[in-house]
Amino acid sequence: MGLRGVYVGRKTAALVVLLLAALLLGALDEDLHGLFLTRYADRGRPSMLIASQLEPTYARNVFPCFDEPDMKATFNIRIVHDPSYVALSNMPAIGVSEMKDENGSIWTVTTFDTTPKMSTYITAFVVCDFDHVTVTERGKEIRIWARKEAVEKGCVDYALNITGPIFSFLEDLFNISYPLPKTDLVALPDFGAGAMENWGLMTFRESSLIYCPMENLINRKAFVSLIVSHEIGHQWFGNLVTMSWWNDLWLNEGFASYFEYIGAKYVEPKPPLDRMFYESVLQPVLRVEDTMSDRSLSQKEEKVKGTFLPDSLFDIVTYSKGASIIWMLSSFLTERLFLKALNSYLKAFSFSSANQDDLWTHIQMVIDAQDEVQLPASVKNIMDPWTCQDGFPVLTFDPSTGTISQEQFHNIRKKDNTTSYNNTWIVPITWVRNGSSQPIVWLDETSKMFPEMQISSSEHDWILLNMNLSGYYRVNYNSSYLKRIGKLLENNPEVFPVVNRLQLIDDAFSLTESGYLEIESALDLTKYLAKENDIFVWYIVLSNLMPNDLECTLKDYEIYPLLKKYLIKKMLPVYHYYAGIIRQNDDVLADDYFAETYLEHLLRKACWLGLQDCLDLCSELYAKWMDNPKDQIPAFVRRTIFCYGIAMGSDKEWEFAWEMYHHDNSTTDDKDILLYAMGCTRESWLLHRYMESGVNGSLFSSNNTIFLIYNLAATDTGLRIIWKFVTENWPLLQERFGNAPLYAVLNGMERLVNTDLQIQELQLFYNATLEENERISTTTRLQSAKLENKEKAKLIARVTDWLQKNIDD
Repeated sequence: MGLRGVYVGRKTAALVVLLLAALLLGALDEDLHGLFLTRYADRGRPSMLIASQLEPTYARNVFPCFDEPDMKATFNIRIVHDPSYVALSNMPAIGVSEMKDENGSIWTVTTFDTTPKMSTYITAFVVCDFDHVTVTERGKEIRIWARKEAVEKGCVDYALNITGPIFSFLEDLFNISYPLPKTDLVALPDFGAGAMENWGLMTFRESSLIYCPMENLINRKAFVSLIVSHEIGHQWFGNLVTMSWWNDLWLNEGFASYFEYIGAKYVEPKPPLDRMFYESVLQPVLRVEDTMSDRSLSQKEEKVKGTFLPDSLFDIVTYSKGASIIWMLSSFLTERLFLKALNSYLKAFSFSSANQDDLWTHIQMVIDAQDEVQLPASVKNIMDPWTCQDGFPVLTFDPSTGTISQEQFHNIRKKDNTTSYNNTWIVPITWVRNGSSQPIVWLDETSKMFPEMQISSSEHDWILLNMNLSGYYRVNYNSSYLKRIGKLLENNPEVFPVVNRLQLIDDAFSLTESGYLEIESALDLTKYLAKENDIFVWYIVLSNLMPNDLECTLKDYEIYPLLKKYLIKKMLPVYHYYAGIIRQNDDVLADDYFAETYLEHLLRKACWLGLQDCLDLCSELYAKWMDNPKDQIPAFVRRTIFCYGIAMGSDKEWEFAWEMYHHDNSTTDDKDILLYAMGCTRESWLLHRYMESGVNGSLFSSNNTIFLIYNLAATDTGLRIIWKFVTENWPLLQERFGNAPLYAVLNGMERLVNTDLQIQELQLFYNATLEENERISTTTRLQSAKLENKEKAKLIARVTDWLQKNIDD
């Protein structure tokens, strides 16, 4: 299923209405837009007649809710529908006829060809009045369906242009042809999931399939190509071969998540694959997996049977850890052997089901038949720890002896921690020495010495582990060795590939947060940044040094002017480069995925630090936009330009944003940005009026009002106003919005809680407004926040001390 939303589709079966055959064979209500009739039988069960009312534009998956995923059958589908609509299903239509009900109304009956043997959950139909575009790829028809106006504007042409090539590319890659005679892709205006891989009839949220020519953004193209490629990957992993039970869901979603990047790279070759994979897959799951206790990639089958709801398995572990483990597997097997094994696996279990042991068996068969790749153990013994254990390892490397040890990474490393972390792995280690790739080594013990990995005393002799980020682990280097790395970076950062610079900084700060490394060692790695021109590396640095949830807090400490002086000096070269492009010709960035994705972050942090040129740039561009709203600000920096254009202006700038928010021509995206930006004003009276308008008027939806409160609570000026407004207007707010406004403010207040007295003051309000169970939960949250803030204060003090010593470097 689509990566950006994964529950709808498998859940919707519970909504299918079973009607009596007499109703279906008798009178049809004139108000019905259509009926679909499906007969299926499986494993000797009697045929079941299913019917459901349809809206004018309607999509449905047809299957028992969370049924056995390995339940497979052939389907014969006939849909009775209003003649003004078209009916689609998994297979091509083989007949269209008419029928008349007892009231004399004429209905269209569309009959579809019999499906191949397939799982129930990918059976689907659509009844709509959409238009479509079509193309033929290797003799098979591909159609993209969407609202007529979207088709007229050419907003589905990109999807049409990439779908066929991705299909052909994956067919050739797997050496297995796509078995259905046609494929429809449908853009649905209202769809909870990002997409759904129904065989022959894939359904998408509109934003996941539509790319309008006027957007001209490589990151939007990349987004659409990734979603389309993910669903096409499912045609083999999930549809052709299905996991036997939900405990091995990663065999579906992990492989689709891996091949979405391989397929998207084929049609959009400019974005660098390794960095995109690290950005969207590997780094996010490494950041959060440790917080998900007892959550292994593959669960024991008995654990996910009975009353267990499989929807909890549709998470970042299944998708991103699954893809990351496959990325690592492909790396140490070599791509040739990996694809050969997948071909064997897919052919053996076509139109059937498999578990992860079946996959290991077919990989082992390929390994046993060659002598190019030698493994230290069987495929099953290597891979089971990665899939059946929770967590991942952190490798500690001592370059003076060449010793590497492993332990399970955990989030808070305390001396008195009694929690047991005993998992170990057989770890493939790719490594590079002085710029040259070295043969892979295996850590198959808790600790092992590798003589070839000892380094000399020369400051130019260096080794880095986890080349190309192929391994699912973090690397911990000791402080003295990191100083050597830091010096090399200061001399010439290009000595290390971009992905390794990313890894060094991200691992160092993550290990600092978890107690493996001192903060000073991580900070030493930032001294070279004046020579860093890669915007994704800058994103990683700024996200660690100035996390969004600490922005307001940092301004209350002595650290702020030091951080401002240190970082502005470092970022000026990269900032001026991109600011010049924004002022002169932003079209230069049209093919730069990472600039379009992360330039806004750099710009926002520069403005937050008070870089005057950044503030002037925002004021300048906002003023031009006010003079001529048709003169569009580049979409990928619009949010920051609007925010600081309003922040540096007066009520005139704010009023213009208010006017444009209510303008008929403003797009949904622009409205969302303006809603956020109007909260950036530094005028308290405007914020108060803004809050009043959101709550007392009918100008915003409930969701937008909560969004407004949440954004204001994230700023120092806004938090004070929101707290006063919420406490004074709580009965009204609770009646209209429930407790959501309170929790939005609570998120902001938690940043400021440092003493028991502050907790008591907040608790007085909560005691008067909340139910007993909610009072208990807020008390617990506030106590936790106090402890966390004390730890943050200690950390801030250490960073402040480091900055004072290194501010002039």
